[in-house]
Amino acid sequence: MGEYTVKRIDELEAIYGGSFKRARAELGVSSFGMQILDLPPSVTGYPEHDHGQDGQEEVYVVLRGSADMDIDGEHVTIEPDTLVRVAAGTKRKVVPGDKGARLLVIGGTPGQVYEAPAVTELGAPDPMSQ
Repeated sequence: MGEYTVKRIDELEAIYGGSFKRARAELGVSSFGMQILDLPPSVTGYPEHDHGQDGQEEVYVVLRGSADMDIDGEHVTIEPDTLVRVAAGTKRKVVPGDKGARLLVIGGTPGQVYEAPAVTELGAPDPMSQ
């Protein structure tokens, strides 16, 4: 028989007040990054960042709700059935819509072996508690 893992999103280990779910580690994925972001409407959003230093590109998929993204100064609204790819050195910020947003974020570095950040590992300390 083949190997597989099934997990419910709401049961995944989470940090940052439950808004960052460690989906990659929970599923045992090692070849790319993958997290679930649960952003309630009251938060200011997922911080602006880019991956110029590590070369990681990301894909954002809205599973529920909606979000606005600021991508290098350009405004993009994303809803379910929308995919957004952002290149490594491109600044991006995600702000949840008026009903919040649940996003699947997938990342990897073209041509390189994926190295998971320590914060995404199961049991790693929650940066908010330090």
